[in-house]
Amino acid sequence: MFAVIRSGGKQHRVEPGQSIRVEKLEGAVGDRIELGEVLLVGGDDGIRVGTPLVDGAVVVGTITAQARGPKIIIFKHKRRKGYRRKRGHRQAYTEIHVEQVEGL
Repeated sequence: MFAVIRSGGKQHRVEPGQSIRVEKLEGAVGDRIELGEVLLVGGDDGIRVGTPLVDGAVVVGTITAQARGPKIIIFKHKRRKGYRRKRGHRQAYTEIHVEQVEGL
């Protein structure tokens, strides 16, 4: 069984036993989390597509990490004008271990 979920403005295809990284969500490591924005659920019985969400479908998982990604360097430069800007960014993320997909 698999599902397509929406989290942080992005869509992820998830299956039980899989780990995914999504935009930062509230919660501590070890907390159980339910992702309710399920767009599609599929399995042996067929596929259910939501309009826009599948009613009653939920993805249950456990938070395994709250961390920040690698540093990205933003460098702006205009030649011969003396304009240089250097900036860094690290995106926060939550890693979730998917335990089950409910709703088919």
